[in-house]
Amino acid sequence: MDPEELYIAALKEKACELVETAIRNAQDSLRSLQTGQGEESIPEQEYEGTNIPWLSCQDFTVELGKKQIEDYVSTWEFHESWLYCTDFLREEDTEFNKLFHYRMRWSIPTCRKPIPRATACVYFTIKISKIKPPTQPVEVYFVFESNSLVHRPGQTRFREKWLKDIIESKLILMNSITF
Repeated sequence: MDPEELYIAALKEKACELVETAIRNAQDSLRSLQTGQGEESIPEQEYEGTNIPWLSCQDFTVELGKKQIEDYVSTWEFHESWLYCTDFLREEDTEFNKLFHYRMRWSIPTCRKPIPRATACVYFTIKISKIKPPTQPVEVYFVFESNSLVHRPGQTRFREKWLKDIIESKLILMNSITF
């Protein structure tokens, strides 16, 4: 064998060893997670969620709710090219609560395309309890368009990628439709 063939053979052998080691380590990690052992070895990252002081139920108005949602969103980390607008959608009266629904529409307009082809929405709900003391703060939760996971302020770290994924999936769908 010439030196180049020896080098390639040695390289292949080393690559196989690395792959086998990676597979063995992954299997060991999965086994330890399934049996409940070794959880100490996996560092859990703590996230201190950003939040704002929310209004009390007695001080709530539709306009103040909208302002507070925008104040909360201003704590998120996203590129300055994103723009959004917030709209109040409706009030819903249930037996124990009043629910106020808002939609925040996101887009990235540009000079070449000031009207974006797609937007991404985040739907916020502010819940006012009819049975808790009126001095308690309102409850807030939100969902991203096309997702069912419910997020709560202070418990979820916003990811700009979520908005990008929504817009990208809409653009893919629009490009696949021919008239």
